[in-house]
Amino acid sequence: MKLERIYHEIVKKGIESDVRDSKAIEDILKEKKSCYEKCNKNDKDDFDADSLFNPFADTRILCGDLKSNIKSVIVGVDVEGTELLVVDRLREKGVKIDLAIAHHPEGRAYANFCDVMDLQVDMLVNEGVSVSVSANFLAERKSQVQRRLHAANHSRGVDIAKLLDINFLCMHTPCDNLAYQYLRKRLDKDKPDRLEKIIDILSTMGEYKEAAKNNNPPKIVIGSKESRCQHIHLEFTGGTEGSSKIYKHLSARGVDTIIAMHQTEEHFKECKDANINVIFASHIASDNLGINLMLDYLESKETLKIHEFSGFRRISRKSK
Repeated sequence: MKLERIYHEIVKKGIESDVRDSKAIEDILKEKKSCYEKCNKNDKDDFDADSLFNPFADTRILCGDLKSNIKSVIVGVDVEGTELLVVDRLREKGVKIDLAIAHHPEGRAYANFCDVMDLQVDMLVNEGVSVSVSANFLAERKSQVQRRLHAANHSRGVDIAKLLDINFLCMHTPCDNLAYQYLRKRLDKDKPDRLEKIIDILSTMGEYKEAAKNNNPPKIVIGSKESRCQHIHLEFTGGTEGSSKIYKHLSARGVDTIIAMHQTEEHFKECKDANINVIFASHIASDNLGINLMLDYLESKETLKIHEFSGFRRISRKSK
């Protein structure tokens, strides 16, 4: 499979699994096209052309030949300079690696990844929070993330990949969307009524079993095993954490439990004040879930040799 096709398949699957409907995605892409058409020549040269077909700012081919034939990939949760040097060393030892894939964004995908946070508005509206409250709180949080990102040295890893002639791609929100939908469907099917049952559901999944072996299992951080639950909100996609101010509004709409990959102390305290149960599903295990689901999809198109590193473990569901 060509590198370009892998990229487009990732975007396609990410769109299919998005919390927003197809019309909302189409509207986003139309707006990008309109912005592009209004640009002068200099601005068009700087415009991120991928945004005309890809609504996920945190998913990009970072460097490489689009026409490269990809048969063997190495996949990690975080792929930066150190990991890329490992890739180069493995190739020196004769290991065939055509593409390095990161989950967390790097380079230009990291510089602008906060744009994917906008889908959180739709998630909150689906929970009954008004669009004005959702959008206003998110805008405040998004500006905080933008200020932090602006100071970062985004290109470190990508520069190393270029020097070592390594094809390099990152896939973030499309994978997180898959993990969100997978767990959402499982919860809707099983309808757990206590936190212990949520832990039991997570514990049946290979990614969380692997995390438990490494002392990082899913964990109840607010509530107890016996705590009742009925309205469960998933914080599994949307780039990064949204506003901590939203939890009292979620509680008012009946949300009693949140399953999150992770939370800051501020978000944890706000959940506690809002009397919302919280389960940390384990960040890296949850990332693994989404990555594995995406790799299952890619392998349904063409067989790939997959190498694991940087916190990733391949667990296939192709035959399930």
